[in-house]
Amino acid sequence: MTDVLTDEIARFVRAAGSAPDETLIEMDEFAAAEGFPHVGPGVGAFLRFVARLNGAERVFEFGSGYGYSAYWFAEALPDDGEIVLTEVDEDELDLAREYMAAGGYDDIARYELGDAMATINRYDGPFDIVLIDHQKERYADAFEAVREMVPVGGVIVADNAITASVVDFDDLLEWAEGTAPEDVNGHTKGVIDYLETVRADPAFETVIVPLGEGIAVSYRVE
Repeated sequence: MTDVLTDEIARFVRAAGSAPDETLIEMDEFAAAEGFPHVGPGVGAFLRFVARLNGAERVFEFGSGYGYSAYWFAEALPDDGEIVLTEVDEDELDLAREYMAAGGYDDIARYELGDAMATINRYDGPFDIVLIDHQKERYADAFEAVREMVPVGGVIVADNAITASVVDFDDLLEWAEGTAPEDVNGHTKGVIDYLETVRADPAFETVIVPLGEGIAVSYRVE
């Protein structure tokens, strides 16, 4: 993972934050050993914190991988809550199921194999929190697909809002400062399109939080 924080600050954020449980530690070790991209404990703890702040009961994820972010969310949900995990890789979804079960969250988890954009059409709102963490070119489409399912006080979070192995921060910075960057790759263009979409939507207030690879947090105000 390419953090937007210095190594020292990232270490401090992790050390000073709440300690992950044994399953999360195992999940972190898996990511490190396999080179698997995940949001990391700093973002994970922030997601759980947001879920506690808005009293989340239902969460939907566009792209869940092996269940790392879902596990953090699940810790904040009530016993009768629901979190929908979506993933196109069956092996990763099976691994997510194992980790969620190990933490005691299998009963509130719904595992959806396949395209998240197709999956969301089978669900009705409301969703108190939505995480967008799949193909960058489809971020804006995901927002449009779910925005009406998010009530006032709900939150939409998009990962990789600052950087990633496929996202060019220099191009993002040029765009943010009002200059049109040239030859933008599709992944970076997807992030730009997403940020333009959420910033132009008067129903949402959006801030960028520099944790992990950067997250865009959009709060529904009306």
